[in-house]
Amino acid sequence: MATLDGSSVKKLVVACDAGMGSSVMLAGTLRKQLAARGVTVEHSPVSGIPEDADVVVTHAGLADRARGMVPGTPVVPFQLFIGDPAITRLVNAIQNEETIDV
Repeated sequence: MATLDGSSVKKLVVACDAGMGSSVMLAGTLRKQLAARGVTVEHSPVSGIPEDADVVVTHAGLADRARGMVPGTPVVPFQLFIGDPAITRLVNAIQNEETIDV
């Protein structure tokens, strides 16, 4: 488990592999939610996660692969593309500049 300081997040990456478009929609939603904080939100395949990501959001089934691609970068796994508590917690931490365990 890693600790994430929400106030330090400047670049969030939504990583996927399924190609179904759900993660693209999630990235768009997060982009809108975090725009006021100046956070850049990018979408990327798991195999191409940028090294400068401050945090990676990915489906739970891809979390271990994501961690292997960017060791030391916090990875937030989720189950649901809409309304997942892990994503809500992350967004709240960034918006409120709080520290959370991920």
